[in-house]
Formats: sequence, structure tokens, C-alpha cells
Amino acid sequence: MKKILLTGAAGLIGKMLRECWRGRYSLVLVDRAPMEAAGVAETVVQCALTDAPAMQQAMAGVDAVIHLGGIATEAPWEAIRDANIEGCYQTFEAARLAGVRRIVFASSNHAIGFYPRKRPLHGSEPVRPDTRYGVSKAFGEALASYYADKFGLTAVCLRIGTLRSPDEPGELRHLATWISHRDLVHLIECSIEAHLHFEIVFGASNNCQGWWPDKAAQRIGYQPQDSADAWQSRITAHANDLDPIAAPLQGGIYCSWENSTGAPPPR
Repeated sequence: MKKILLTGAAGLIGKMLRECWRGRYSLVLVDRAPMEAAGVAETVVQCALTDAPAMQQAMAGVDAVIHLGGIATEAPWEAIRDANIEGCYQTFEAARLAGVRRIVFASSNHAIGFYPRKRPLHGSEPVRPDTRYGVSKAFGEALASYYADKFGLTAVCLRIGTLRSPDEPGELRHLATWISHRDLVHLIECSIEAHLHFEIVFGASNNCQGWWPDKAAQRIGYQPQDSADAWQSRITAHANDLDPIAAPLQGGIYCSWENSTGAPPPR
């Protein structure tokens, strides 16, 4: 049984993985927020990602890390810096010191949010983050590449699209970006098991309107079972879909926040 450490274990994805993986993996559950008591083959560690000694202790004997922890949306720089920059670094460094084999980093489509929707992306394009949050995800991808190349800590960076609770799309944009809970669990499992050095993979379900024709996802064995297409007839334009800055850009409303200059030209 592999030993898997989840950061951000108290969040939506962390809870989902914990439920799905009980009895399959030995789990180390890390979050600064309170969590349910440990069950069989579980260890609960309540600490901040920036607590280097606690993170290093939690990594003992771990085979793979699923790094979900940090601020999950736009926030003031100080919060992003501490949780998503410093916390990300301490997670990777603790994994390196413990001899962990694989890190799966929860990146985001907001690392490339300023690309126009009409441009398909394959994962090799330069980053174009749409927020400080997106900048932190671009940093995490660069950090993962560095640790893979210099230290052999193999890494998969998942540019997750739109994961929601309830488990369904809610805007027109989501018809391209949505990923179901089931598909994301499968994608993360593929990312743990795949034989690779470093990959950037987009995380979306099998959406006909999708913008990411991702061969990297195919290489790691990802086979999505769900699609946003089933909701197409039921979704009408949301206010976010009508925003003149957000509408043409992949990051949607994230591109509009704090933006007083209008949408940038495609490049």
C-alpha cells in the first residue's frame, strides 16, 4: 500500500480523495484547518505549510505527495505569498529531504488565463496568469520543474479547470473548463502511477467545447468519463459570461478583477 500525503486535506478535493482512497492508500492528511479524526491507515497533521519542521516530519516514509494546499482563489499578496509561494516551497523541500518519488501539484487554468478562448493550448506555451493566484500557480509549476531536473523529484502539474460543488457546470465558460469529481480523482490517480519525469497536464472532462487538446493527459492514461455537454441546454448566460473583459479570455472573470485597462490583445 503506497503512502500518500495530501496537503489541503480539509478542502473540497482533499475530502473527496480521502473518501475515495480509504483502504487503497495509507494517507497522511495535512491542513491548518481542523479535520475529522484519523481512521484506519490515516495520519492527521494539523499544521501550516510554512511550518518546515512539521512538514518534514509528516513526510517520513511518503511515496507521493498531492499538493492541494494554499489559497484557492484570488487574495491579497501577503496571503498568496505565505500560503502559495512559501508554503509550496516548504512542501517541495520537505518532500525532497524525505526522498519522496512523486509530487502531483494542483496548478490551475488561471496560470494561462489571459490566452484567448479561440486559441487551443497544449501546455508548452508561456504562462499568462490572470491573478496573483495564477502567478502563484505558475511559480509552483516552475518549482516542480526545478525539483524534477535538479533532484529527481518527479512531478505532474495539473492545470485544473473548473471543479464545483455541486458537481456540475454553472456558467457557459464551464462548458469548456469543467471537470467532474470522478474524472479528477482518476486524473490524480493516473498522475501518481505514470512513469514520467515532469509533465504539465490540463484537467478537464471530455467537453466538446474544450480549449485544451492535451496529449500529455493521454500519455499518462487519463480517460475522462464525464462531459459538460450534458448540461449545455440547461445553462444560460451568467453575469460572468457577459463581462466584456472576461468573455473572450480563458480565465474568465479572473481576468476582469482589478482590470481597468480592458482585455489585452491576443499574443
